[in-house]
Amino acid sequence: MAKASHVIVAQSGGPTPVINNSLRGVIEACRERPDVFGTVYGGWHGIEGVLKEELLNLSIQDPREVALLRTTPTAGAIGTCRYKLKARQQEDFERVIDVMQAHDVGYFFYIGGNDSMDTAHKVALMAADRGLDIIAVGVPKTIDNDVGDSEFKLIDHTPGYGSVARYWALNLQNLNEENAGSCPADPVLVLQAMGRKIGFIPAAARLADPDRVLPLLIVLAESGLTLETLADRVSDMLKEHGRAIVVVSEGFDVGEIGAQKDSFGHTEFGASATQAGQAVINYLNHVGLAVPGSARTNIPGTDQRDSMIYASTVDLDEAYNVGRKAVQIAADGHNGYMATILRAPGDIYHVTFDRVPLEQVANSERKFPAQWISASRTDVTDDFVRYARPLIGSDWPSIPTVNGLQRFARFEHQFADQVLPAYVPQTHR
Repeated sequence: MAKASHVIVAQSGGPTPVINNSLRGVIEACRERPDVFGTVYGGWHGIEGVLKEELLNLSIQDPREVALLRTTPTAGAIGTCRYKLKARQQEDFERVIDVMQAHDVGYFFYIGGNDSMDTAHKVALMAADRGLDIIAVGVPKTIDNDVGDSEFKLIDHTPGYGSVARYWALNLQNLNEENAGSCPADPVLVLQAMGRKIGFIPAAARLADPDRVLPLLIVLAESGLTLETLADRVSDMLKEHGRAIVVVSEGFDVGEIGAQKDSFGHTEFGASATQAGQAVINYLNHVGLAVPGSARTNIPGTDQRDSMIYASTVDLDEAYNVGRKAVQIAADGHNGYMATILRAPGDIYHVTFDRVPLEQVANSERKFPAQWISASRTDVTDDFVRYARPLIGSDWPSIPTVNGLQRFARFEHQFADQVLPAYVPQTHR
């Protein structure tokens, strides 16, 4: 490959508190290898920006602003999207290649989840089939922790998950104080957690109470419980403790919810007509509680994935290093791989960064291990706690502030000159 080929890095899917730190890893690692990497462009709002030839020049950005990406949450620096390049959208794929060739791009880094790895995989295949000097590498990201395999051999966990797990561990502590204080009137507090149909996020609530002191029920989408059975479990908890905290997955089956779907085909539970948390308290209040008072709900939204205050320092470091690893993979000439995080065996938490073929993770969907769901189906096991506890770290992140407000990275909006005809992505026509 010709030296100093230009770079496109882009992000896709729902953001995380640490996604920008992977972006920082890519930018800074590319800057350290000017013999290999030329100008680094950011696809403005993911692959949609590539299709529209909207390429933000990241190489001219102040290094101090790039450094601030460490503690800048979500994807506001270059934007993200929920646009999937499907197999039938040949014009879109042709356009991606045309844009890359028009700007002498030799490296493509795509930060995202399973669907994003599929896009990176398709770009890698297309470039290879045409004999083009373009290397595509995936950078994993998702708060759901559903990329890879259920045996954790391809990737142990995805950047983003550790921070949302910490969010739940710390918030549950505070919510317990609320419930303990107001239980004479509001004995049941139902909390709804993100994660679609996979239980890693609601399971993280157990990290707040590993010794099982609190009156806590954790109900994953995989639990198989009905509303009626859940109400019985709540009743038992109320009889024993006088109060109950229920963490329920947004994907818990409460019947028809008027589901809204994104362009990937995933149900957007937060945008649907009925939310699981609301349906649960409606049912509990309808059938009546075993003690006086009412059930209340708390449904966190996107703050689960955009709160830098609760970010895990372990997650921040790993997100950065997996971005740097992706650059190393590309510099070594490996096309069609994803940078990955693998946990070393032993009691002391330690990870290594490696690579796995994109074809093995593209459109993959890890399952929450059935053996990590307790026999009661309203809790998770200690094996899960041992797995997740190291991911949330032990320290608060150090976040710069100005006049009491968080100081986030702010990039100059200097874009590459557009040299191709205007283009409308196929799905938007």
